[in-house]
Amino acid sequence: MSARPFGSPASGGLLDALRTLGGTLNEIVRVRAALFAVELREEVERRKHRLVLVAIGATCLHMALVLLTILVAAVFWDTHRIAALGAMAALYLGFGAAAFLRLRAEVAASPAPFAVSMSELGRDFAEFGPSR
Repeated sequence: MSARPFGSPASGGLLDALRTLGGTLNEIVRVRAALFAVELREEVERRKHRLVLVAIGATCLHMALVLLTILVAAVFWDTHRIAALGAMAALYLGFGAAAFLRLRAEVAASPAPFAVSMSELGRDFAEFGPSR
């Protein structure tokens, strides 16, 4: 079955026009579903990548911070151990707050999931909507 462009005059009447419309709608649904599937795969991979980076980073930073705290406490053990531990805790608090603020900014700046699919569906609905 060869598909004519949607706007071409129908030589076979109403049934032919309905077949052409059905074929067009079928093609639109297939393309949009494929686009959605690609975006879903990309989003899943992006989330996996972020999760792995967070796990590796958190583990390594945690170990480094524990060892650094032990080192600072050992260096200042005889003179100012309480002040040294308090300063380390304040430093960690500041870096942790900065990291969470940066994460919040990145999440706010990242594109909404399936934005392209929703945009295409909106254009499709506008195309097939009532004419003015």
